[in-house]
Amino acid sequence: MLELIAGQRSSLTGLLLTLGDRTLVLPNVAVAELSGQRNLVCQRGDPPWHLGWVNWRQQRLPLIGFEAACGTETPCGDRARVVVLNALGDTGLRYLALLLQGIPRSCKLDSQLNYVDVPLSPLELAAVQVGDQVARVPDLVGLERLVRDAQRSGKLGRSSSLDD
Repeated sequence: MLELIAGQRSSLTGLLLTLGDRTLVLPNVAVAELSGQRNLVCQRGDPPWHLGWVNWRQQRLPLIGFEAACGTETPCGDRARVVVLNALGDTGLRYLALLLQGIPRSCKLDSQLNYVDVPLSPLELAAVQVGDQVARVPDLVGLERLVRDAQRSGKLGRSSSLDD
């Protein structure tokens, strides 16, 4: 995903998203907003990656723990924040809410990404070197499908407007 976008220009601005056990990298256009919501109460549910609900711009978004979606534990502590991502796929979702463990940091990405050979989860497309750290490129379309499939099976209910 980053390579396709970066390949169209010499560089683009990306965001490093700090999670509990990894860092994700996305082009900044994938992020709709860093929510100011603080003092989150994570309500681990079924499926385990569903940490509750976030009210954002009169919409109810499922809060996703990316680490749990990848099979590990998602921490929910004092530094936790929520980032709202623009949906990319054809799932009918418009936005996703993802739990972070800090404030996103801006970075420059060029068309010559340096890939790193590390084990990846099914929701990670690649790992790249960004400055002095390894960052993983998330499969946002796969994450959307995960949410949509949970909604269809009745595990999440429908994300709906707060006015409904």
